[in-house]
Amino acid sequence: MRSETAEVAVRVTGLVKRYGTRTAVDGLDLDVRPGAVTAVLGPNGAGKTTTVETCEGYRRPDAGTVRVLGLDPVADAAELRPRIGVMLQSGGVYSGARADEMLRHVAKLHAHPLDVDALVERLGLGGCGRTAYRRLSGGQQQRLALAMAVVGRPELVFLDEATAGLDPQARRSTWDLVRELRTDGVTVVLTTHFMDEAEQLADDVAIIDGGKVIAQGSPEELCRGGAENTLRFTGRPGLDIASLLKALPTDTLAAELTPGTYRITGKVDPQLLATVTSWCAQHGVMPDGISVERHSLEDVFLELTGKDLRS
Repeated sequence: MRSETAEVAVRVTGLVKRYGTRTAVDGLDLDVRPGAVTAVLGPNGAGKTTTVETCEGYRRPDAGTVRVLGLDPVADAAELRPRIGVMLQSGGVYSGARADEMLRHVAKLHAHPLDVDALVERLGLGGCGRTAYRRLSGGQQQRLALAMAVVGRPELVFLDEATAGLDPQARRSTWDLVRELRTDGVTVVLTTHFMDEAEQLADDVAIIDGGKVIAQGSPEELCRGGAENTLRFTGRPGLDIASLLKALPTDTLAAELTPGTYRITGKVDPQLLATVTSWCAQHGVMPDGISVERHSLEDVFLELTGKDLRS
């Protein structure tokens, strides 16, 4: 059984997963493009980990279908497993095994693994090769799990919180490795709580809440859609806002927030900026501190999922 389509590496349709009376995933749909980095975001309990674990074949769906590289992760596990890499958030390593022997064991399970020594050096694991897994620091355990996920040259890799607990240097090194995987044509599905990580790495972002995908697109599309950009400037108090609005596009808003401080919201582009500065020149206004503020991915995430803490 081969891939259904070259256009989709992962296709999740109507996925439902329940734990007793609790529905963790509720009719979720998700497509992952091949060769792209897709970041899966969501608050605690949103259903993202259950969704990813179902794609990895660790959980059976109660309803819906999941296809990874055109295969059923459960029924076709023997065919699928050699083609994917999985980095779990925790576990998956024998606690008494030494880091070096564990990585070399995983490498031997694959036909054409990466050079283990080079990978160890790349991820800064050279000094802990003879250390038992349980005695590694949290960051070292994370880096070992990442190495085990990619050493087999997978076509697709699932990375669950890949940079959690890493210091800034290790985090940047992990980012570089993810970018190299994409350059090599590897599909990456990344779950993360770091919005800057998703903005830096992801081609596509899927935001999950309440067991459903509530928004999906590139970081640029999500930051544009549903969240107006803002232009701010200062000038003399009491400017004629009605006159300014007549010069601006009809879907633009303008207001004086405090005396001499003005905000314009709408589609902020070079033309709008030129219009504002031209209007100011015509009215003898010297605008000061003009700034364009664009919504970040974190802004969009909080607008969609709320600001209340989740347990």
